[in-house]
Amino acid sequence: MRVNAVIVAAGAGKRMGGDLPKPLIALAGRALILHTLDRFARSQVRKVILVVPEKQQPHFARIIASDRDLSRLECVVESGGPRRQDSVRRGLSRLDKDCEVAVIHDGARPLVSPDLIDRCVELALKEGAAVVGVPVRDTIKAVSKSRKIDSTPPRDSLWEIHTPQAFRVEIIREAHLRAEQEGIEATDDAMLVERLGKTVAVLEGERTNLKITTPEDFLFAEAMIRAGRVL
Repeated sequence: MRVNAVIVAAGAGKRMGGDLPKPLIALAGRALILHTLDRFARSQVRKVILVVPEKQQPHFARIIASDRDLSRLECVVESGGPRRQDSVRRGLSRLDKDCEVAVIHDGARPLVSPDLIDRCVELALKEGAAVVGVPVRDTIKAVSKSRKIDSTPPRDSLWEIHTPQAFRVEIIREAHLRAEQEGIEATDDAMLVERLGKTVAVLEGERTNLKITTPEDFLFAEAMIRAGRVL
């Protein structure tokens, strides 16, 4: 089975502060994006399309080429679009012709385990589409614009959905094409597949697979790495 991955790292990361794009900030002595790529290098994925800000393409290409731990992973650096959805679509255009399953992942999730990536791929191969997530632990409220509670959905049916998300190539390409034709914008790729009427399987993930968004997330991830608590 030929598996490629699209890793999206084209966001500005404004909530982190500073001048460097978030994926290039040092995490435990190594650029954040290198940690993410390293997790994929230890999975069954053999090619990654890394989608980055256009002006930063040469910088990303240099640091990846100089990292010996990534030598077994073919990595193509592609420029991103104005929205995450556009960046994913550009990444999908660079998949190998014989690719069967495409994995889509946020570059800002550097603690994902290789085992979780592989299990998500296997589930997508079987079901057509698969995402990882964890059951919510807090009570969730639907709140109006005036900050009044509208309703409280049952917690036992609510999950936080993360990446990786994996799809048979023909399904995810059709989903993005339809979204482009109809002007649909979604917060994740599974949402586009759902709009096709396809079923998306859910795999229980890892609570350590956090998305680094704030300086506090960064400190937590660094502590996990230094303590050897990463799967």
